[in-house]
Amino acid sequence: MAMFYTERYRDRCHIFPVSVRLDCIVNYSRIITAVVLTLCFFSSSCFAEIYKYVDRNGKVTYTDRKRHSAFMKLEKTWKGWDIPSKQSYSKNFKANKARVKSLIADTATEVGLAQHIIYSVIHAESLFNPLAESHAGAAGLMQLMPATAERYGVSDRFNPRQNIRGGSRYLKDLLALFNNDMELALAAYNAGEQTVIRYGNKIPPYRETQQYVKKVLSLFKTYEDKSPLTVAVND
Repeated sequence: MAMFYTERYRDRCHIFPVSVRLDCIVNYSRIITAVVLTLCFFSSSCFAEIYKYVDRNGKVTYTDRKRHSAFMKLEKTWKGWDIPSKQSYSKNFKANKARVKSLIADTATEVGLAQHIIYSVIHAESLFNPLAESHAGAAGLMQLMPATAERYGVSDRFNPRQNIRGGSRYLKDLLALFNNDMELALAAYNAGEQTVIRYGNKIPPYRETQQYVKKVLSLFKTYEDKSPLTVAVND
C-alpha cells in the first residue's frame, strides 16, 4: 500500500497534474515506488530530498523529511535514486543496531545462540545495514546468499526478522556440522561449508576468510564485555 499526499509540491514538481509529495509509506510496493522516484528523477524542478527507512518488520517508508536518525538519504545517480552505501549506513550504526535489538533477543532464544554471537556476525557482515548487498549476491543484515535464504525459508532477504532468523539458523547448523568449532563454523559461514570440508575441516587459505574469522572472534569478546548498543562501528 502506498499513500501520497498532494498539497505541498505544486511549485516544485510542476510536471504533475496534481503534484506529489514524497511521503510514501510503502509495504512491498516496489512498482509504485519505482514510478514515483523515476518521475521525480527526470523532473528538473523536483528538488526535494528523499529519505528511506526500513522498520524491523521490513516495512519501507519514503519521505521528504528526515524524521529520525534511522532515515537514510537516497542519492541521485545516473541510474536513478540509489540506496545509501554500506559506508553511509555506518553513520547510523547505533540507530540501526537499536532497531533490531529485540529481534536479536527473540532469535537468540528461539535458535539457541548467544546474543553476542548474532550481534558480532551482523556487525562484521553488514554493519547493521538491512539493505546491504555484496557483489557476490549476498544481501541483508546477515548477508544471506539466495540459495541459503531459500534453504531456510527466507522469502525476503531485506526483511530484518527473516534475515536474522535465517542467518542464525544457518550458523547454528554450521556449529553442529563442525562439532561446535566456532572458527570452522565462521569460516564456513563466510566461504561455504563445502569449502571448509574440502580443505580437510580447516580454515581455507583465503585471506578474506581468515580475516573474517579473526574479526568476528574479536567482536565476540567486545560484545560480551560491553552492552551491545555501546559497541562502536570500528570496534
